[in-house]
Amino acid sequence: MSYSVGKVAGFAGITVRTLHHYDEIGLLVPSERNRAGHRRYGDADLDRLQQILFYRELGFPLDEVAALLDDPDADPREQLRRQHEMLRTRIEKLQKMAAAVEHAMEARKMGIDLTPEEKFEVFGDHDPDRYAEETERRWGGTDAYRESQRRASAYTKDDWLRIKQEGEEWGRLFVEVMESGQGPESEAAMDLAEDHRQQICRNFYDCPHEMHTCLAEMYVADERFTAYFEAIKPGMAEYLREAILANGVRHV
Repeated sequence: MSYSVGKVAGFAGITVRTLHHYDEIGLLVPSERNRAGHRRYGDADLDRLQQILFYRELGFPLDEVAALLDDPDADPREQLRRQHEMLRTRIEKLQKMAAAVEHAMEARKMGIDLTPEEKFEVFGDHDPDRYAEETERRWGGTDAYRESQRRASAYTKDDWLRIKQEGEEWGRLFVEVMESGQGPESEAAMDLAEDHRQQICRNFYDCPHEMHTCLAEMYVADERFTAYFEAIKPGMAEYLREAILANGVRHV
């Protein structure tokens, strides 16, 4: 059984012009022609075309494809083995590329456009993407979330390091106030609670006092936030909550 050039082009997902070119350069000469001189391709021709398209997909130039297929010493089984190995290599490469793209997508989703090395340098063993889906689910429809994403997407590694340094310095000062024996309703504690709010406003989104007090409640209600502050200083989560509430009342 033989097939017209149009049929073969349809089978293979290529153009008729491509088949004509392969014929002209001797890469794939159809085994038959009908009475009108039109090309007709048999099963052996289709097998050869499949081989051509395989090597072309891997990026081989046409002259190298011809040399591979026309090698009189080529062992068909060895060719298949080699093709299988090439495919495995290509698949591994594509998988790595896909993983890299997925990583970039997640980073964009979080608005953190850093390499893995830069992320580790800035965040240590804390993965900023870990709760991305939960964050979007809970607050994705809010203006604060959208503003935070917009700002974060423009931050460089140096910006994140600056924000990290600000937070660490604030934490050090807050611990000093706690250890001084002053209560959470003291001026020093309330001033640092206000500094905490201002850092949020400056770096992420507008955080009115009402919103700040909601965050304060979350710091003691959500064990993940509590654990973060408790790692800095035992009792810090509750102390910070009281200081934020007192600061909110002070500004009403």
